[in-house]
Amino acid sequence: MLSWLKESLPNRLYARAALILVAPVVVLTLAVTIAFLQRHFEEVTQQLTHGVVLEARVLQQAASADPLGSSEQLMDMAETLDMIVTRDPDPPAQSDRPFYDISGLVVIATLRDELPEFIAIDLASEFRRVTIWVDSPAGPLRLNMDRERVSASNPHQLVLITLFVGGLMSLVSYVFLRNQLRPIKRLSAAAEAFGKGRTLPYKPAGALEVRAAGLAFLDMRDRIERQIEQRTLMLSGVSHDLRTPLTRMKLELSMLEPGSEVDALERDLTEMEGLLEAFLEFSKSASLEDMVEHDAVKVARDAVSRAVRMGQTVTLAGELPEHVNLPMRHRAVSRSLDNLIGNAARYATQARVSVELIAEGVAFVVEDDGPGIPVDQRDEAAKPFARLDRARNQNKGSGVGLGLAIVADIARSHGGALKLLDSVELGGLKAVLVLPR
Repeated sequence: MLSWLKESLPNRLYARAALILVAPVVVLTLAVTIAFLQRHFEEVTQQLTHGVVLEARVLQQAASADPLGSSEQLMDMAETLDMIVTRDPDPPAQSDRPFYDISGLVVIATLRDELPEFIAIDLASEFRRVTIWVDSPAGPLRLNMDRERVSASNPHQLVLITLFVGGLMSLVSYVFLRNQLRPIKRLSAAAEAFGKGRTLPYKPAGALEVRAAGLAFLDMRDRIERQIEQRTLMLSGVSHDLRTPLTRMKLELSMLEPGSEVDALERDLTEMEGLLEAFLEFSKSASLEDMVEHDAVKVARDAVSRAVRMGQTVTLAGELPEHVNLPMRHRAVSRSLDNLIGNAARYATQARVSVELIAEGVAFVVEDDGPGIPVDQRDEAAKPFARLDRARNQNKGSGVGLGLAIVADIARSHGGALKLLDSVELGGLKAVLVLPR
């Protein structure tokens, strides 16, 4: 029961707040209205109608005193009772009541139960008066009197007033609630944008608790940006400073006599240069490049063109969306695709690139026919310096363990993710770079 109730509740803050605000008011209003109608209007109407029944019986007796003419006793009694009494040889066949006249139901029911001679009642023709037809020895009598003689003020008036006031107060409450929730929505939008790599201008506002949360968010955002900047500067500085001694070592080796030992040292230096290039690329992935609208399909086409020019065996899927614009850091995303295509070309004989529209946003898919990565090692493969070469082909060399880490880091900076799956069609690895729209 509780689980069903939780699933039935709305998910959005506006809807939940409105439900918390409106539900008790509606329940309380209905309970009070129903109780008031039952205990006041219904009982009071029955008492008033009972009095009219007694008066009608008295008028019937007065009319029976002069069945053929107009009895003076009947007229005097009608004047005393503040009624207009006339003989009506053609009374209506049934009663008439507006659909909203709730108390009219009680009036009709009471007259039928307590007055056997009751013929019909008209509650619709006149707003403040009511007409009752009763049978008598002198023929049908038409009794016209004030509506207040048979019932209290119509309950529908109370219902209408309740609905009007309740609707008005709900509207005022909604406006007030929206003003209170607007700072929370702005904070949520700023946090969501920052999670996707964008920085929106945000100024704390609203209640004290909301302002405190906003200030805490701004402090957190500043700290994260400083840490990213410091990491970028550190990696760039270390990689740059190491280039100078490497250059000197290469120059010194070039001046030595050729030999196996010199060749081994040159291979080591070449591998160290590759490591430094990977460090620089990893540091660039964390740089705060501006988010700009770009066509995802064009970015994928350009990446495939670069790979083909470098001699890599890669193709573009035949059916692609025409134009898919989304905010991205163009250089970072291009670098990610280059890494994924480079990994596929290193460990496989063919690769294929496609762009798909999914619920999360846009997916860049790179598939190959290589050995793939075991399911239990895929999380480890996306970590920095992870090298799973035992599961991969060594004929084309090995990386330094930063390729997938760079792609995962760029995906997270956009608020997306890197997914490593099995390629059903090619049989190898399927790398999916998901970016939100």
